Amino acid sequence: MSFVQLTQVSIAFGDRDILRDVGFAVRDGDRIALTGANGSGKTTLMRIIAGLAAPDSGTVSSDRDCRISYLPQSGITHQDRTLRAELEAAYTWVHRLLREMTDIGTRLEGTREETGETRKLVERLSHLQELVNRSGYYSREATVQEVVRGLGFRLRDLDRQTDEFSGGWQMRIALAKVLLERPDILLLDEPTNYLDIEARTWLESFLGTFAGGILLVSHDRFFLDSTMSEVAELFLGRLSVYKGNYTAYEKRRQQELQTILAEYEQQQEEIARIEDFIRRFRYNASKAALVQSRIRQLEKITPIEIPESMKHIHFRFPSPPHSGRQVVTVRDLSRSYDTPAGSRPVLERLHLDIERGEKLVLAGPNGAGKSTLMRVLAGYDNSFSGSVTFGAGVETGYFAEEMSDSLDREATVIEEMEKDAPASLYPVLRGMLGAFLFRGDDVYKSVGVLSGGERSRLALLKMLLKPSNLLVLDEPTNHLDMQSKEVLLDALRQFSGTVVFVSHDRYFIEGLANRVIELIPDESEKTASRVRNFPGDYRYYLWRCEQERLEQTGSVAAPARSTQQARRNGAESEPESATKRDFEDEKRLKSALRKLRREEEEIMRSMEALETKETEIQHELARPEVYVDGEMVKQLTAAIEESKRRHEGLAGRWEEVLNEIAGVEAELSGR
Repeated sequence: MSFVQLTQVSIAFGDRDILRDVGFAVRDGDRIALTGANGSGKTTLMRIIAGLAAPDSGTVSSDRDCRISYLPQSGITHQDRTLRAELEAAYTWVHRLLREMTDIGTRLEGTREETGETRKLVERLSHLQELVNRSGYYSREATVQEVVRGLGFRLRDLDRQTDEFSGGWQMRIALAKVLLERPDILLLDEPTNYLDIEARTWLESFLGTFAGGILLVSHDRFFLDSTMSEVAELFLGRLSVYKGNYTAYEKRRQQELQTILAEYEQQQEEIARIEDFIRRFRYNASKAALVQSRIRQLEKITPIEIPESMKHIHFRFPSPPHSGRQVVTVRDLSRSYDTPAGSRPVLERLHLDIERGEKLVLAGPNGAGKSTLMRVLAGYDNSFSGSVTFGAGVETGYFAEEMSDSLDREATVIEEMEKDAPASLYPVLRGMLGAFLFRGDDVYKSVGVLSGGERSRLALLKMLLKPSNLLVLDEPTNHLDMQSKEVLLDALRQFSGTVVFVSHDRYFIEGLANRVIELIPDESEKTASRVRNFPGDYRYYLWRCEQERLEQTGSVAAPARSTQQARRNGAESEPESATKRDFEDEKRLKSALRKLRREEEEIMRSMEALETKETEIQHELARPEVYVDGEMVKQLTAAIEESKRRHEGLAGRWEEVLNEIAGVEAELSGR
């Protein structure tokens, strides 16, 4: 079994501890999501595991043949060769094996006698051949094509020079390379940042068949729930591991947070009581000894800190001005771009009506024309034919990455916010900035020193605080963490105006959209994208697409959509009046729901008990007198494996129960 093990690893930057006595392992088959607030040390931990950074203390060990591949968040560029040649470089490690095989073959030529040395060479040759076979080297052309297509490239891109690709596509090339390397341990730091939904869905499938261990950082909740089975949280330099997907972790962490909050409140009361005593008797000579005792008592208190990522922050948009029912009317909209090969049509004779209160998402792969349509709707692109008519009283707010260029680089963050925010929001600006990851002294930073992602977040928040009744949002979640996405999602759900948006975050889309416009590009780029309207939520859109796929392949039709979805889309439904059978069915469903929730609680308790036991064993393994005792290590490792096996069984059943609960709740809500 391949593995990498960290034992009592610590590292500090200046006087700040990033990692403190971290014990952690990634093994074959592990699916671990690494989470924690910005700056908590996630990237540092990955770089230490990858061998790109050394800890101040502790050890990092792995088995002899363990190969580790690491994909950073950004900063990788490729040049001076074609995409095909760049991807072939992913097999460099196999080329080394092949050269060694050739060398061994040369040494064995003409050898007639079997000796200890020749036996070792033959065994090594056999082992190398097995590694090469497992690498997929001999079928690499088909694998390269699968990965290229899956990540959104076209096959003809294989012959393009890599320096022709933009920054986002450069990172896709880097992701393709680490996937093709087929390492034993795969470290991925924000791999979905530059992927559209189609590429993310393909990556989910690819990782599902990957045999090695995965440690992954992502702010895409749906992606994590679909691919990961454990969550490792970094908080104040400590690493804690939770079994189950991200949703299970978040639920557990919220429960823990309630306990922490109660302890925090008790501690604050105690601190206030001690400080009050000190204030009252500080200048009373007869109480001097008692005052000094209270001061020492206060100094000994270790402040309880609440994980920033678990704090709940809410805000509402300013009340939007009233608009007419018809917000936007688009007729015969056509837009094309001039390219070296001639004019390229993107949109052609598009008709679209958007009504007040709609939350409309534009779906489709990169290059389909989503951003073009967004710029037209926002009034930032007038180079089109046809008409775009806005209804009475419509005020538009537009966000795209390039909007961050309009910020005043000389102003501080808080000054930039105060310029356009309504006076009524001044008292809550600090809280809103905190929700968008500008915390503490960050608000006094100059805009000019912010990173591109930080400026993008600031531009988004600044736009959201202007009173608008039509929001046009192009990838608003790109630089937000989980908590910030939740804050934005809650605010947009409560927003009474109209939203047209593009996002590659499926959880965000499913939580907001009530209508889908799909743009399907022509692969030849000779005709404009085909546009289709789906008057339902994103799940309904996916269901329709799956039905069409099944019809095309001649497969058996999928199960019918839920009663609730059928009603939403005008399908025939049962009468609303309650009958005796309706009552009995509802009673049965509620009883089943109660049983399922009890089972979920029992499973969670069992999983917690196993996690506690495994943590105890991990601490035991970290003791020097234990990890030098081979037999003891073997016994404890076997105990961990047994605990993992039992936990996987429980986690599997837990997911089944969650799906059953969701099904029952959906049936109840549709009644």
